[in-house]
Amino acid sequence: MNVVKFLRLPNNVDLPLPSYATPGAAGLDLRACLPDGPVVIEPGAIVLIPTGFAVELPPATEMQIRPRSGLAIRSRIFVPNSPATIDEDYRGQVQVAALNAGHEPFAVSHGDRIAQAVIADVRRPEIMEVSALSDTERGAGGFGSTGVK
Repeated sequence: MNVVKFLRLPNNVDLPLPSYATPGAAGLDLRACLPDGPVVIEPGAIVLIPTGFAVELPPATEMQIRPRSGLAIRSRIFVPNSPATIDEDYRGQVQVAALNAGHEPFAVSHGDRIAQAVIADVRRPEIMEVSALSDTERGAGGFGSTGVK
C-alpha cells in the first residue's frame, strides 16, 4: 500500500499536513511546530526543530529529511546529517536537525517550512562475509582518485 500516515501530536493544533508544494515536487515540505514562540539558531549551532507529527511509513521505505535549497543558499541553514533517515518502524515525533552555517543568528517561527522529506524505497539484501571481493578497474581508489575533470 502506498500511503504515508501522519499523526498530529497534541502540541500541533494548526499546522497543515506535510505536503508537496508543486505537482512535480520530490519532497514534502516539513514545517516547524513552535507554538511557544520562535527558536533562534546561533551561528555554528545545531538545533532540533519539532514538526508536530509522527509518521507511519509503508514497509520497505524510509523518509529522508533534506535541506530546503532556498534556506541553504540564502540563509545557510542545513540538515547536517543530510539526508537524515526516519526508519519505517519509528513512531516518535519527526524532528529536523538544523545547522546554521551562516554568520548571523537565524530565527525559526511556528509554521516555517524548514526542510523537505523524500519517501524512498529501501533494499534489505542478505548480508554475507567473504574472503575476497571481485576486482574492478578502480579498485580501492577513493576520495578524489578519479580526478576533477
